[in-house]
Amino acid sequence: MDLGVKMVKTVQMTNSGQLNIVDQQLPELEQGAVLVKTAFSEVCGTDCHLQKGKLAGVPYPIIPGHVSTGIIDNINGEIRDVEGNLLKIGDPITFLDVHETCNSCWFCLVAKATTRCPQRKVYGITYSAKEGLLGGWSQYIYLKPGVKIIKLQSVETLKTFIAAGCGLPTAIHAIQRSEIKLGDTVVVQGAGPVGLMAAMCARLSGAFQVIMVGAPNHRLEIAKAFGINHVVNIDEKDPKSRVAKIIELTNNRGADVTIEATGVASAIKEGLEMTRDGGKYTIVGQYTDSGEILINPHLDINKKHITVRGSWGSDFSHFYLAVKLVERYQSEFPFEKIISKHYTLDNIEEALNDVKQLKVMKAIIQPNPK
Repeated sequence: MDLGVKMVKTVQMTNSGQLNIVDQQLPELEQGAVLVKTAFSEVCGTDCHLQKGKLAGVPYPIIPGHVSTGIIDNINGEIRDVEGNLLKIGDPITFLDVHETCNSCWFCLVAKATTRCPQRKVYGITYSAKEGLLGGWSQYIYLKPGVKIIKLQSVETLKTFIAAGCGLPTAIHAIQRSEIKLGDTVVVQGAGPVGLMAAMCARLSGAFQVIMVGAPNHRLEIAKAFGINHVVNIDEKDPKSRVAKIIELTNNRGADVTIEATGVASAIKEGLEMTRDGGKYTIVGQYTDSGEILINPHLDINKKHITVRGSWGSDFSHFYLAVKLVERYQSEFPFEKIISKHYTLDNIEEALNDVKQLKVMKAIIQPNPK
């Protein structure tokens, strides 16, 4: 670390959604802590929800940016990753944004559902800026003792992994919840990062046909580059026509598995209609309260004998698989096409607006531009 550097440039978000550039002091490292020089962070749909105040219990002001990559700049103690690799200064790494699941409550130990642990804390979301450099929209990130770090394959992977970003571990969890079988037809509602990664993972899970329903067109073109069999543009078809198209593409049965990744409540009823009798429907996109819908439990679920599951967040196993998937398939899938534009900390407002307006697939933040 450059010992002359004392202050770090950060972006902090207030409870009114205002974004401020704030210089924050570099911390002293406690035993077991790591200081990371941020290479890339991302603007996730969650950050848009945070700016609108749609998540409960957020300790504003915060430094957003929950999935990031970087280079180890300083380290206090002997720290190894899950595979036993000794971490050292100069290593390219990423880390699980979820921290402080307790491993002692009923959800952790009995239900094996750590994403529902009441002690769960998340970098860039449930840590206040007053607690330190605990978010990726900062030149440096402080990794507290116990944060789960993964050493990346190479410096080049810093960018490749952030292209997949938060969407990939979230999608992996949803795919596991969906229990896709070899030969299935899978419909993915939503053409954003989570939807794209879910569609890719559905292919890797053995689906013979993957159909994406979403918009705008530039996102659907990226989906085609990932080998998605069919796309249905919601800007060109009304809900009834969209359902009819899915039925047509599935031998008049409907999808074996449908995955909702839209964040739009009205998509739920439509997705149930796209799913075949005896099929499965997984909801992963309703991260915030987008409202209520009217469904008929008899016609939409019971009579169709549909299995409906929710998928919330991700744990270390999903994050680990995401890293390994990117490293294994980075030459086979065009991850670089996901990144639409790079932004600095000084134009973070533009990045957020571009994401909210669907101008980009993925907005990448470079706090330390070269």
